[in-house]
Amino acid sequence: MSLPSSKLHQDALVIDGLIVSRWSRDIFEAMHRGGLSAANCTCSIWEGFEASFAQLAQWKRWLRENDDLLLQVYGVDDIARAKSEGRVGVILGWQNSAGFGERLDNVPLFHELGLRVVQITYHTANAAGSGCLESRDGGLTDFGHDLVAELNRVGILIDLSHVGSRTAEETIRASKRPVVYTHCAPKALKDHPRNKTDAELRFIAEHGGLVGVTMFPPFMPRGNDSTLNDYLDAIEHVIGLCGEEHVAIGTDFTQGVDAAGIQYFTHDKGNGRELLKVGQVINPPGLSRIDEFPNLTAAMQARHWSESRIRRVLGENWVRLFGAVWL
Repeated sequence: MSLPSSKLHQDALVIDGLIVSRWSRDIFEAMHRGGLSAANCTCSIWEGFEASFAQLAQWKRWLRENDDLLLQVYGVDDIARAKSEGRVGVILGWQNSAGFGERLDNVPLFHELGLRVVQITYHTANAAGSGCLESRDGGLTDFGHDLVAELNRVGILIDLSHVGSRTAEETIRASKRPVVYTHCAPKALKDHPRNKTDAELRFIAEHGGLVGVTMFPPFMPRGNDSTLNDYLDAIEHVIGLCGEEHVAIGTDFTQGVDAAGIQYFTHDKGNGRELLKVGQVINPPGLSRIDEFPNLTAAMQARHWSESRIRRVLGENWVRLFGAVWL
């Protein structure tokens, strides 16, 4: 007999593969109310070494000041601990590798501080490779190959969400550990440069990786008119390609981010040429805020998904992947 949606959500591991909201006590409370067991929390995008280091220092302060709600995740056991203690596990992640300052010896330093997810590049090119909005995708550079090897060695998960197609494929082939799209949508449903083709989605799954499906409206077929069912359509499309053991949630929640924040995300290096036109972001009704996460579980049950599928997609697939990468 299946559990009621509220009970299942409460009982399951619920992990969001990426949140990039305007961090504050209000957001942390929303994550707690939403029943999140853990989330990959972005703490660097365009920042270089010094600014990325400062962002981690700020996160250490937030973790201390909000330890009634938050617990930093260093390993998979910390996710189980956060769940058992009624707290939210914070997985510190970067959406760019620029924070290493092009020095491989900084990788283990940031790992010791708790950095556990790093994207190779964000939108455009850096020393490691090319982003999905770079006019020419030069692939993974020699330094990029060295970086992949070092990320593998210390146990930091490699993210390819904003990475160019060639650079992503070469990273998947180069990595000795599974990699991930923490937050992406299928290009088959909307032809957008940030979305991934069916072949790309299959390829990462065939190499043991995971696809975190985003509901970010600009990447959805109906944009700001998207519904929770549209989001589930996208998830089901990816499940059909990759199998339910390779699919997870990566909402890309931007809760509280103002126009200046969106501009920072969508301009090269934060202040250069405009890369994407986003405008106002309106999330699907019923999942417009992080604290509405239980509605996602209810919608999955309304589609008659099996309990095992729901548990896998909500969090168990993330835990399996983390366990294969983190040391």
